[in-house]
This record gives sequence, structure tokens and C-alpha cells, in this order.
Amino acid sequence: MNTEQWIAFAESGNQQRLSTHAGQTLQGWIIEITDEQLLISTGDGERGIETWLNLTDIAPDSLQFFDTSARQWQAFSV
Repeated sequence: MNTEQWIAFAESGNQQRLSTHAGQTLQGWIIEITDEQLLISTGDGERGIETWLNLTDIAPDSLQFFDTSARQWQAFSV
């Protein structure tokens, strides 16, 4: 995926969910995106944990966003 597609993912839905190739699943809010990494905040509000992930470590087929209209997780596709 290119940077614009990562930005579209970050702007989709209320929250985002993704998995790494190593099997770690993270759910939260994407705060920042660079050409090589993204910063995701997981947890509750001020107690959230911020984690930088290399874009190449993320499994693109795992990308989901929470659709508030449908009130369910939706797969993100480019």
C-alpha cells in the first residue's frame, strides 16, 4: 500500500484494527503516518499506549475499521 492508502485507512471509521505478520493484533486510533511507519494508540484515553509499527510488518489483509453507521467492524480494502 502507498502512503495515501494508509491515510485513507487511518481516516476510515471510528477506530482501526490491524494485525502484524508476527500475529499481534492492535485496535485503536492511528495518530501519525510516515513513509515507513505508523503510530497507533491503543487503550483508554490518556492511559493509551502508543506504538510505532513498520508498515512492512502489517498484514494488509487484516485491516479493519469500526463503521459507526453499521455498528460493526468492516474490512478495509484499497
